[in-house]
Amino acid sequence: MSLWRSLFVAASLLAAPLNLAHAQTPQTVKAKNVVLVHGAWADGSSWSEVIPILQAAGLHVTAVQNPLSSLSDSVEATKRALAEQDGPTVLVAHSWGGTVISQVGTDSKVTGLVYVAARAPDTNEDFVALSKQFPAGPARAGIVERDGYTKLSEEAFLKYFANGVKPAQAKELYAVQWPTAASIFAGRTTEAAWRSKPSWYAVSKNDYTINPDFERFLAKRMNATTIELDAGHLSLVSHPKEVANLILDAAGYPRS
Repeated sequence: MSLWRSLFVAASLLAAPLNLAHAQTPQTVKAKNVVLVHGAWADGSSWSEVIPILQAAGLHVTAVQNPLSSLSDSVEATKRALAEQDGPTVLVAHSWGGTVISQVGTDSKVTGLVYVAARAPDTNEDFVALSKQFPAGPARAGIVERDGYTKLSEEAFLKYFANGVKPAQAKELYAVQWPTAASIFAGRTTEAAWRSKPSWYAVSKNDYTINPDFERFLAKRMNATTIELDAGHLSLVSHPKEVANLILDAAGYPRS
């Protein structure tokens, strides 16, 4: 190799951006399906405002009824939903559900991952220890545990978990709050799908459950296409159009 060519190659390498997470490529496969995974202290109805927007755009939508009894149970439920899809699929998660899609998202049907105020652990990462690098949200003080399962107190749910949601709607969501095994929060994944799949992230700027700066850290680490919403933790309820539009971007569809 000539001296000039060597210098050109060296200069090119220095000019190229370095990304230690993964080399994200543009979305090139138009998805047919969207699979939605809810988080802790919720059920599939938390996606009820987003689903009609995605369906109106022509997408086939499935909301997983995440059992929240263990990481393995939640992973299996999502795998069953993926197995039913007949083509390219965008996998979406809110909150703790991000742990599930980070594990399941390596499936060949998955063309992209969308995280909505969600966890995004690395392989075998102690996510609890990582989260302690950021101030805890006040919602955590409202966790009530009984027989190994947790719920949020009504005050914590309405004030901190569902802040920004209409009061009547927040009370409905509190009524269907699903018990969540205390053990799932320390569960570790054996995969980190965001390292190999294009990723999108919706940060909730007024989140009192997961620290917004922690969300920004996770989004940056995965090199995600990121938006920030003036929303609390339940942005999928209070800002469904913005969340749906991010999912449509990931699926290769025009925004609503």
